[in-house]
Amino acid sequence: MDKAKIKVLLVDDHIVVRAGFRMLLASQNYIGEIVDIDRGELAVTEYKRFAPDVVVMDLSMPGIGGLEAIRRLCKHDPQVLILVYSIHDENVYVERALQAGAKGYICKNSAAVVLAEAVSLIASGKRYIEPGLLPEHSKSCEQEQKRFRHEIYTLSPREFDVFRLISKGFNAHNVAKELCLSYKTICNYNTQIKNKLNANTSADLANIARECKVI
Repeated sequence: MDKAKIKVLLVDDHIVVRAGFRMLLASQNYIGEIVDIDRGELAVTEYKRFAPDVVVMDLSMPGIGGLEAIRRLCKHDPQVLILVYSIHDENVYVERALQAGAKGYICKNSAAVVLAEAVSLIASGKRYIEPGLLPEHSKSCEQEQKRFRHEIYTLSPREFDVFRLISKGFNAHNVAKELCLSYKTICNYNTQIKNKLNANTSADLANIARECKVI
């Protein structure tokens, strides 16, 4: 195999999505070996074994999730090149992914060719944010979100995942099942999140999430 070709590690919990990504990327003559895994927990171990040039990472996965996986990969290798490929196109997700250490962000509803182009650009050392994902905020929009934006950024990657699910109406049992964590752990996270955001109820969290366009 041509060693100049880009090696890619795909991290996504949906087998059909991974199969589609592999087919698309493999059709490009500059893409080399592709390995896929279904959990963020496996990312560091597989990164050590496979040594990919680019990691393509989903955000919404059971277990530790994409944001925490990005953080762990960056801790292991500060030079890791990660491209987020997510269904979420809200600014807060893009910003948190970049803050965690990702070098690029595109949406899953993008044209298929965008993924391959983004992988190529990231591999060359450039950043790639899909146009329109980080638009200039109007002054009124900034004022509307200013109250809670700082507090949301104090949430850890795992706290942010719990916050997002609770804000969408999940109860603690459902959040625990979705994230593969214990009920008690979710309750502890819920308390920490409410303290950080100065919220009393799940409805308060939902209002904050809507104001900051998390949901």
